Amino acid sequence: ASVYKPEQARVPPAVQVPIPPVTKFKIALCQLSVTADKERNIAHARRAIEEAAEKGAQLVVLPEIWNSPYSNDSFPVYAEDIDAGGDASPSTAMLSEVARSLQITLVGGSIPERCGDRLYNTCCVFGTDGKLRAKHRKIHLFDIDIPGKITFMESKTLTAGQNPTIVDTDVGRIGIGICYDIRFQELAMLYAARGAHLLCYPGAFNMTTGPLHWELLQRARAADNQLYVATCAPARDVGAGYVAWGHSTLIGPFGEVLATTEHDEAIVIAEIDYSEMELRRANLPLEKQKRGDLYQLVDVQR
Repeated sequence: ASVYKPEQARVPPAVQVPIPPVTKFKIALCQLSVTADKERNIAHARRAIEEAAEKGAQLVVLPEIWNSPYSNDSFPVYAEDIDAGGDASPSTAMLSEVARSLQITLVGGSIPERCGDRLYNTCCVFGTDGKLRAKHRKIHLFDIDIPGKITFMESKTLTAGQNPTIVDTDVGRIGIGICYDIRFQELAMLYAARGAHLLCYPGAFNMTTGPLHWELLQRARAADNQLYVATCAPARDVGAGYVAWGHSTLIGPFGEVLATTEHDEAIVIAEIDYSEMELRRANLPLEKQKRGDLYQLVDVQR
């Protein structure tokens, strides 16, 4: 085994997983219905966040594109200037205020973001003080064509993000991806190498890929990297142009489904216990068994 050189399987070497501020806490996944009424969507999301906090959640996660219909026609209309804030971004202004008032960590799903002449699909993470801790722009754009099933090209309107996003919060170190990002295991591996405890993927898989791959990919990312994976989707609207699969879910570090729901509106409350990560990694020491003599994962940004 000494010839395997596991320490060389990651370049740079994996950082030591930090001691989280808490060992156990409650997470809430707010599976929301989304309409064409932006003001309604914002108020509705706020009420769900408040309900989740009342139930003891210290971390609340929202769905992908929760303030707008999911369509290329809608993205430019509903897009907000997040950096300008205030009236230019009423969705993130609400998220900041409610995170501060409730003293919760908030992974704010995603919204269409306008930056200059470009549009992004963007997730904002707010701390318990209401301050913006991280902003993840969807790295992998959803461009697919399955004849007779579904065709969607995000790249018609959106620009791809350029950076993986990992953020230290009051509930641990979180890696952020948005929907299609979950299909690319290298991103999850980078987050694990950067010491993530939890990966959060706001997402909106559809009625074709959802039944086949939504849970499968979550369990794979969790089992491969021996950490927690949380996903949050919009509730299903069969009358929408894009019909979401739903099924917001929390996966444990052994690839087990800890909590989930069907396709209707719901708030999924579950407990995360980071000692389970330590146990699974001790029982199945994948990190020490990597074949650094045969392969490497290179983190070009670290």
